[in-house]
Amino acid sequence: MQKFLRDLTVSEVSFPHKRYVLIKLTDTQPLPPMLPGQFVEVKVEGSPSTFLRRPISINYVDTAANQLWLLIAMVGAGTRTLGTLKAGDHLNLLFPLGNGFSPMQQQGETVLLVGGGVGVAPLLQYGKVLKQQGAQPIFLLGSRTAEDLLQLDLFQAIAPVYTTTEDGSAGEKGFVTQHSILSTMHFDRISCCGPKPMMVSVARYAKQTNTPCEVSLENMMACGLGACLCCVEKTVKGNVCVCTEGPVFNINDLTWEI
Repeated sequence: MQKFLRDLTVSEVSFPHKRYVLIKLTDTQPLPPMLPGQFVEVKVEGSPSTFLRRPISINYVDTAANQLWLLIAMVGAGTRTLGTLKAGDHLNLLFPLGNGFSPMQQQGETVLLVGGGVGVAPLLQYGKVLKQQGAQPIFLLGSRTAEDLLQLDLFQAIAPVYTTTEDGSAGEKGFVTQHSILSTMHFDRISCCGPKPMMVSVARYAKQTNTPCEVSLENMMACGLGACLCCVEKTVKGNVCVCTEGPVFNINDLTWEI
């Protein structure tokens, strides 16, 4: 897929949570095609300690408004600087990068989309696309507290949403892999993004139930082009760059102990 290096214009900035910023970007020309699960590399201006681009998952693509959404956790100097952007500012992006989630495999299939923390970000676009293709997505989203559940209204507008929180303040108390739907519903496939321990647990469940499963890895990706080698992941086929071979992988191709 062709890659682009563009200065996009910030059309809207909002804060769905004190630690997260949602940046909506647009352009004077149509945005290029992007696949669910792909990411962008963002150049951070105005942060003296930030030398490398930051990889950010594509949260949503609003084709009608010609907008690309980025949901960003403000955890370091670079991402906190991105949180200071205002409408009218410009952001330089290299995109779209990587290989995304699998498209619908069969008409009407049920696909469980599991997300934790900011790992929910790429699942919004993926759920929308699956529904448009004729599949039935189901979201299972986990967080520490109810306050940490992000974009619930947007997910609910697409498909059924089930939640877990560690403190029990929303949904079922516990982790996503403890939710009751895992023992009461059948899923044709599972796709997952979030903290590695969560993804390993989901992969273990998928293995036990013989359910095809793919996960989106969050290795540090400084260049996004396979040149810096800082995102290498060990697979059954040898060491590969997550930014070019992933970030989405079938769990059967990983060497995780599950």
